[in-house]
Amino acid sequence: MNKKDIADSLTNILSSKKEAAEAVEMVFEEMSKALRNGEKVVITGLGSFNMFITKTKKGRNPKTGESLFIAPMKKIRFKQSKEFFDK
Repeated sequence: MNKKDIADSLTNILSSKKEAAEAVEMVFEEMSKALRNGEKVVITGLGSFNMFITKTKKGRNPKTGESLFIAPMKKIRFKQSKEFFDK
C-alpha cells in the first residue's frame, strides 16, 4: 500500500481525489516534520515512530579490506502497539 492507495480509500469520506491526496500528503509531511524535530509520533492502535542517531562504528571496505569508521546516521525506528496484533 502506498500514498496513492491511502488517498483512494479516503475518497469515500472526502469530496474529491485531489482533496484526499492533499490530506494524505499533509499528514505525512507533519509526521516527517515532527520526526526531524526529534519528536515521537504515536498512532494509537498502530504503533510509534521515533528518530535515533546510530553510534560511530568500525567497518571495512569489502573491496580493499581497508578498515574505516562509519559515521553516525539518523534513522527511524517503528514499534508496533500491543493492540495491533490483538485486533
